[in-house]
Amino acid sequence: MNKGELQGNHNYQLSTFNSQLSTLNFQLSFDNYQSKHGFGRFAPKAVLFDMDGVIYDSMGGHSVSWHDAMAAEGISMEYADAYRFEGMRGVETIRLLARQQWHRDISDSEAAAMYARKAQAFAAYCMQHPVSLMPGIRKLMQQLKDDGMKICVVTGSAQKALLDRLHSDLQGLVSEELTVTALDVAHGKPAPEPYLKGMQKCGLEAWECIVVENAPLGVRAAVAARCFTIAANTGPLADDALAAEGADIIFPSIAALSRQWPEFKKAL
Repeated sequence: MNKGELQGNHNYQLSTFNSQLSTLNFQLSFDNYQSKHGFGRFAPKAVLFDMDGVIYDSMGGHSVSWHDAMAAEGISMEYADAYRFEGMRGVETIRLLARQQWHRDISDSEAAAMYARKAQAFAAYCMQHPVSLMPGIRKLMQQLKDDGMKICVVTGSAQKALLDRLHSDLQGLVSEELTVTALDVAHGKPAPEPYLKGMQKCGLEAWECIVVENAPLGVRAAVAARCFTIAANTGPLADDALAAEGADIIFPSIAALSRQWPEFKKAL
């Protein structure tokens, strides 16, 4: 298939690649990215990772703890809503749900207290069901480190249950200095602020950064920050939900991205 045929292919236009990719596929996605944002070049020096559903296989626990904690507060939150709101700061999710269901704005202290209940529920879940690293994430980060890339974590979470583990679980690969959490920003995802803060910590511009996300709101935030955005679809949502938010490429897993990293790097 030549370049013109690839550009006319619907699946390519969605940038949804669930099979082996070629150097040409990647080069075309780079070209599309530069054109979309008006950049003259794409020269990545850092990869910014979301945490839940990207670094940790934790979204099942979040869906259960969100559902149970909000039910105790009198708010209905379906298990699938955890994936729909994923990436948004917890207090902002609670404010949104309260506005929708209670038809009023709740105070910062109310939202914080309700989020504390959710955090406790997630910590309890993790005690009974230990959360593991996402398959392939350690290998991928090691590949990036070997290639001289900076690694930054950008999460909408303030959950100590995982944040306290992050730097020990991935010792030598991630650092506190290059970590952005919900506590570091005023406006969480889908606003671009978390990724802008991550770029600032790395000392880099958007065209020098790659984001790896798994959630539609996280993809929206990364695209708004003008970063090249890789979506790893590790959850139950359709690829279209990620493509609609502007993901430049979609992989079916972190392990698949790790396998394809050498080809991706070759295309740069």
